[in-house]
Amino acid sequence: MQEGVLRVVPLGGVGEFGKNMIVLEYEDDIVIIDAGLMFPEGDMLGVDLIIPDVSYLLERQDRIRGLILTHGHEDHIGALPYLLPQLNMPIYATRLTRGLLEVKLRERHLLRQTDLHTVSERDVLHLGAFHVEFFHVCHSFPDALGLILRTPVGTVVHATDYKFDPHPVDGRPTDETKLARLGDEGVLLLLSDSTNIEESGYTPSEQEIGETFDRIFAEAPGRVIVATFASNLSRVQQLAEISRRHGRRIGIVGRSMVNNVHMAIALGYLDLQVDELLSVEEMNGLPARQVTIICTGSQGEPASALVRMSMGRHHQIQIRPGDTVILSATPIPGNEEMINRTIDNLFRQGANVYYHELSDVHVSGHGSREDYRKMITLTRPRFFVPIHGEYRHLVLHGRLAESLGIPRQNIFIIESGQVLELGPDWCRPAERVAEGYVLVDGLSISDVGQVVLRDRHHLARDGFVVAIVAIDEMTGEAIAPPEVLTRGFVYAQEEEDFIEMAKMQIRRALEDNPSQETLAVRIRRLLTELCYEETHRRPMILPVIFSV
Repeated sequence: MQEGVLRVVPLGGVGEFGKNMIVLEYEDDIVIIDAGLMFPEGDMLGVDLIIPDVSYLLERQDRIRGLILTHGHEDHIGALPYLLPQLNMPIYATRLTRGLLEVKLRERHLLRQTDLHTVSERDVLHLGAFHVEFFHVCHSFPDALGLILRTPVGTVVHATDYKFDPHPVDGRPTDETKLARLGDEGVLLLLSDSTNIEESGYTPSEQEIGETFDRIFAEAPGRVIVATFASNLSRVQQLAEISRRHGRRIGIVGRSMVNNVHMAIALGYLDLQVDELLSVEEMNGLPARQVTIICTGSQGEPASALVRMSMGRHHQIQIRPGDTVILSATPIPGNEEMINRTIDNLFRQGANVYYHELSDVHVSGHGSREDYRKMITLTRPRFFVPIHGEYRHLVLHGRLAESLGIPRQNIFIIESGQVLELGPDWCRPAERVAEGYVLVDGLSISDVGQVVLRDRHHLARDGFVVAIVAIDEMTGEAIAPPEVLTRGFVYAQEEEDFIEMAKMQIRRALEDNPSQETLAVRIRRLLTELCYEETHRRPMILPVIFSV
């Protein structure tokens, strides 16, 4: 490690949406910012989540001084239950972010062995060479903080997710005064969110969506069911207040939503009492115009409450004709098909559905172009690195910074894995480090890789054929006719003819009494040729040979 050099190592969230994780390294000290997850792409069959590759950190674990969480959204904290069994480090978070994390860790029986610390915007952390301060940011999470990292080479500002909302739900706007003071003192490097750089102007205030909700609630003839992210507690508070104005009480559905709401009430982040919340019996039994239900499922997640309701498979809540359903979230890229399927099913159930393409039922917690312009203008950084966005977003954000007077050579468009090195008056790209997707399938993070995904695609596209052969252990001769099974390969009316042809090929493979290994190779080759000749498809061939 070169002395006197600050290294910025993005392990996720740069050139992509999700799995946010940035490492700052100075000599023998490492500080980590966030540890988020990403939702799988459509072709990642059977994959539940994607988390960052932390092999770079595992090799330097004794130098980690702490991990700081900017806020409690899944793309910033969701990887921790999977990473903490590998990484042992102190974690710093605000009360609400810590509360959400504790819910997750308790479910995985990791809470007791995790070193958690609560911080506020007034605190200062001394983590080796890093002195860390905080500033409040307005986001769709009421307890979000940007970071000010004082290092031996200069000040780094990590602006996390933010917008400049003059009228936020919690009444606490982004701390412009502290940001302007930083600009006066001198900022070496600004790392800033790029999510909505394609949107002109400022992101609308949360108060504007309240007017839309007011109108929908006033016109709704029956229950109002709102799906949003389980961590969007600002939206929950907003819906609670609107429900009160319209003579409605709220019920919470979905395990993660219930856990988060109860935790936020206990910590005082929601102006609600637990005994105000409707029971399932009350959600179903009270007059429909007195009921609001808040649930998970805004992204069409297969196991979520709203999706199960839309399919008539929820064991507690059924969609009724006259229900009004609101999907209060912007689709995450790749989730559009699942969301559209859910909306169609809700209409089939007789609901009236409001969603992002039909009505303004969601306001982003991320700034737009003018919000980003203000952040750069306030902090006036010497060097600029756009983060949290796909590559085009980073490029567009870099162009905005250049238009505000930051020299082009001081703007670095990088992607996850690309290291930057900084001194007091210089910045340069360095090496690339191991970075990529770690796929989570169920509870496992180790047995899903490209080979497994390739096999799943193969099975999904062409099906499989199983050849079962019993042979005499002594002579190697078949002791019973071979059996052939197919799934997802040929139509039922074609299956009988194909199976007979396949059995003939297996009998050919048995000629000369080959060894089990040779026999398996022969069967796979002959059946592959047969399948392609007959169907021009290549199913997975699985020879099953056992000796008797």
